[in-house]
Amino acid sequence: MSKPKEIFLPSLDREIGAVHPINQVKFELVKLLTSFGFEVAEGPEIESEEYNFDMLNIPATHPAREMHDTFYVDGMKNVLRTHTSPVQVRCMLEKQGPMAFVSPGKVYRKDDDATHLPMFHQIEGIFIDENVSFAHLKDLIYKICHSLFGEEAKLRFRPSYFPFTEPSAEVDVLFGDKWLEILGCGVVNPKVLENCKIDSKKYSGLAFGLGIERIAMLKYEVSDIRDFYKSNLDFLRQFK
Repeated sequence: MSKPKEIFLPSLDREIGAVHPINQVKFELVKLLTSFGFEVAEGPEIESEEYNFDMLNIPATHPAREMHDTFYVDGMKNVLRTHTSPVQVRCMLEKQGPMAFVSPGKVYRKDDDATHLPMFHQIEGIFIDENVSFAHLKDLIYKICHSLFGEEAKLRFRPSYFPFTEPSAEVDVLFGDKWLEILGCGVVNPKVLENCKIDSKKYSGLAFGLGIERIAMLKYEVSDIRDFYKSNLDFLRQFK
């Protein structure tokens, strides 16, 4: 009688996946900001020009509304959102009073190099109440940056221009002997409040926006933003 053949099952040992480094940073930021009392809000990635530009005091002559800077859908009526600020517009139209929201998500611009991508992630925040000032904004930005980069991190605020905030600032953090831009922020422009049917004489607000890839590059010392999306497992395994 012949010996029965041995049957071998394939190994059940499989490599366990992990959260992508971009999502790791996004979740960390959302957890931090919700601990400050912000609620999370999301919105569509295809937006109307009205919500993406008009309501935010971005005029038709602004460079962001040029075809070579923005992805247009259905002619000139809709766009792939260039920031997550339209989500804030939707929140303001719905709430029309004191509020604190953060809006994480994908955004789209026609950029493509070692530090920019045509699709990337942002997280923006808005806080509206009575007597909100730039002092409140600075306090919040210091808390965010110190949480991300340590209590010893040195910051500087540079005057800047955004149509939807006034005054506006870019925030840099000192790494070694170089100042690197981290985020943009400002006091919400009264025109934006009025566009969203909020009484600008009673309420004021602060707003800020961070590029999640930019934070991940600094946090993990990655020099080329494109490495996050090449599906190189040797690269991604470092972040387990």
